[in-house]
Amino acid sequence: MEDQEVEIYNSVSEYNKMAKQETLHPLVSVIDFSKSDPVCQHKRTFGFYTVFLKDVMCGDMFYGKNSYDYQEGTLVFIAPGQTYGIYNKGKWIQPAGYALIFHPDLIKGTNLGKNIKDYSFFSYDVHEALHLSEKEREIILECFKNIKLELEQSIDKHSKSLIVNNIELFLNYCMRFYDRQFITRDHVNQGVIGKFENLVDDYLKSDNPKNIGFPMVNYFAEKLNLSANYFGDLIKKELGVSAQEFIHNKLIDVAKEQILDPAKSISEISYDLGFKYPQHFTRLFKTKVGISPSEYKTLN
Repeated sequence: MEDQEVEIYNSVSEYNKMAKQETLHPLVSVIDFSKSDPVCQHKRTFGFYTVFLKDVMCGDMFYGKNSYDYQEGTLVFIAPGQTYGIYNKGKWIQPAGYALIFHPDLIKGTNLGKNIKDYSFFSYDVHEALHLSEKEREIILECFKNIKLELEQSIDKHSKSLIVNNIELFLNYCMRFYDRQFITRDHVNQGVIGKFENLVDDYLKSDNPKNIGFPMVNYFAEKLNLSANYFGDLIKKELGVSAQEFIHNKLIDVAKEQILDPAKSISEISYDLGFKYPQHFTRLFKTKVGISPSEYKTLN
């Protein structure tokens, strides 16, 4: 897949043409892949939001740095500008399933446009896809059907808001189904939480803060082979605090121990923990503990 040329589709109509679909609206389309031609391996980049519901194995899907062995009834979300690809060892396969594609211009100035970043699954890696139950799949197909029905109406003053509202409803169902997936995969998540805690502890005990810098969420997500968004959402759902907050709490625990060492100055501790400026350390400490590091030292 590495040296393969990337196909670029910036408009909905371009993609419709390639997928043998009629363009009913310039900014949104529901694709039925059973009407498309057989596909071989490819790499593509889109200028629009894409959601695939695949109903057939078409090979490994590549997205970001990871690949995923596609299963039936899987939803994958791709944000504009991301590159994804299928690798199926050069075989031609008749695709099946559906896709919803919508251009960012469709949602500009709408409630969905303001909140699209809240749907963090558009930045998940492909191996963090949403696996649907049969009932959930039916709901997704119903959402697609309603969007398609609206696209088939004559465009009037209500068209845009009805289409966008239906897309928003679909995405809200996806949020619910991801919450369900976080719960049903709880045993897997617990393993991630344990590894994360150990990684943070090891990082803070080492010279990494001094050499690499303040511990960041992205660093730990990468170590755990997860996208930063998926990792952040998982931590928030499992622990009730953000990953960054969890790191801060751990860091403050370590700082408290070091402050009690009479041989160490506050400045030295702040540099050792990865802070460029002691006042940043003091500010975080005061926010978390209620008093400054110097006051904590004096009291203890």
